[in-house]
Amino acid sequence: MPSRGTADDAEPEQVDGVKRRPRGRPRAVIDMDAVADVVACLFVEGGASAVSIVNAAEKLDVSRATLYRAVPSKEDLVGILFERTIHQQGGLLANIVDADMPIRDKLVRLIEIQVEAAVRMRAYMPAFFGGAGLPPDVFVRWQAWSREYERMWARCVRQAMDEGVLVHCDPAIATRLILGMFLWIARWYRPDEGIDTAEITEVAVRLLLPDGR
Repeated sequence: MPSRGTADDAEPEQVDGVKRRPRGRPRAVIDMDAVADVVACLFVEGGASAVSIVNAAEKLDVSRATLYRAVPSKEDLVGILFERTIHQQGGLLANIVDADMPIRDKLVRLIEIQVEAAVRMRAYMPAFFGGAGLPPDVFVRWQAWSREYERMWARCVRQAMDEGVLVHCDPAIATRLILGMFLWIARWYRPDEGIDTAEITEVAVRLLLPDGR
């Protein structure tokens, strides 16, 4: 999503993982990547109720009026994070699906990116998949994106069944069960339990591909 407003040549600094502008200069440009970072941070800090124009403007160190001109509502804030997320995650999936590698290796890589995404997006993934709080046009794009995402996964699942890497069953049901397993990580994962993404990935690979073929 493009930036809006007039240009400002001041480079942002990083504070707690969020881009902030240097003090002493007004800023009219809104960096949408910075907005997405801030919205993700607000979800982590206080859930959906913490996401607001007021809180986002404070973290971005801009006036509310400046942010309102670029992002008119809380739903639009969430939409900006969502749009970036589906672009990044969809790109990762497409690169793996189209890669020239054995199907088992593809499945392992797909498992890795699903686990990493579930952990990274655990604060806001339920909101995305429930569709709550998204602008209507973004929700429509989400529906189309989720169908395509599932279709690419199913393509690999079907190939794995054809090659004997996965047991034969209904590939559409199998795909949804597999994706559901990864989505649930966002519900139960707790950083203080000492379980990292590598361990989760290893267990998932053993469950889905137990014989190592």
